[in-house]
Amino acid sequence: MSLVVKRNAVLLALGLVFQSGMIQLAVALGTVTIVAVTGVKGILGLGPAVFLIAGALAVGPAGRLSDRVGRMPVIRGGFVLGIVGPLVTAGGCAVPSGALVFLGLGLCGAAQSIVLLSRAAAAEMFPPERRARGMSIVLFGVVSGAIWGPLVFGPMFSNRPLDAQDLVVPWLAAAAFTVGGLLVSLAVRPDPRELSRVFATPEEDAAPPLPTRELLRRPGVATAVVAGVASFALMAGVMNLAGYVAVGHGHSHGSIFTVISIHILGMYGLVLVIGDAVERIGRRRSMIAGLTLIALSNAGLAFFASIAGMSLCLFGLGVGWSLSYIAATTELVNLTSPSERGRLVGTSDFLSSGAAAVLALAGGVLYTGAGGAVSLAAAAAGLAFLAAAWVAGSAATLLPSAPADA
Repeated sequence: MSLVVKRNAVLLALGLVFQSGMIQLAVALGTVTIVAVTGVKGILGLGPAVFLIAGALAVGPAGRLSDRVGRMPVIRGGFVLGIVGPLVTAGGCAVPSGALVFLGLGLCGAAQSIVLLSRAAAAEMFPPERRARGMSIVLFGVVSGAIWGPLVFGPMFSNRPLDAQDLVVPWLAAAAFTVGGLLVSLAVRPDPRELSRVFATPEEDAAPPLPTRELLRRPGVATAVVAGVASFALMAGVMNLAGYVAVGHGHSHGSIFTVISIHILGMYGLVLVIGDAVERIGRRRSMIAGLTLIALSNAGLAFFASIAGMSLCLFGLGVGWSLSYIAATTELVNLTSPSERGRLVGTSDFLSSGAAAVLALAGGVLYTGAGGAVSLAAAAAGLAFLAAAWVAGSAATLLPSAPADA
């Protein structure tokens, strides 16, 4: 691995360190902000849905654009949106205005989905047999979100009630985090897309990129897309409601950050180990194992109402997502040429965010009107088990660089 690749990987990881501060707040307090500003509890799932739908709408075009102009101009644009989004949300809390809050959350969601294209940009800089490891190096930067919450945001809400005015300063702080990410991203050179061309075959260089619908028919792609979409949607849909579920169990707003921080630790704290594990046990087995762990962790939320119990379940949810999502994204990168992968990864992310938005809305309805946390947990666990069974039964085609799968 060249020094240039190492430097770029570290810089991409550092960008996600700053980005994770903004996302920590958006995830932990998105639903709480909506209810505080509007006063309507029945729309608590709408905040996460707006966040995820905006991300879905943004990432597809962003992926296609990155195939034409390079990865970093697009990722830097994501950081810009990540600065504007919290500022608009803070304005919505100050006025107060529900419309501004929804707009701000939407910009935050678009920023998150675009900046997370960094994971694929990192993977493609590495040889095919080491791409899971390369992706894990960059994703490890997001584990810092487990630190930002308790150290920075937690004290802001300690032993105090929350109203819209109390949320202005935290959202301004979230914007400041993203400024740091933008500055770091300016130093990533050359563009990861250019570095990836070293590993392209002459046939891939000569062939024109296929339309998305044909890429989805390529052997192995559908399996990876299903695993990636299911793991992200079931993780994000539950994660975005976890803060309100914790408050519903009688816990303080400050304790939300403990649960979300431990969840982020599960998502990213073990990624370096998980990247190596994916390369050893194979991508398909990793997808199945991750989805199964997601199912078990979601099921646990039906039985645990304490902060410790919820934290344990959210930690397992994060680890399961990490295992299946890294495996699925690595597979998509390996099954495409440099001129195709931005479009395919963007399409997968579009489907993932869209499905997560639907699950967040449906989960909000289930939680408020049909049995609370038990119904939410049972539905999420059942869907994860179905996805694991589908991947296990599919005829996935793996590249020779991956270990053989049963």
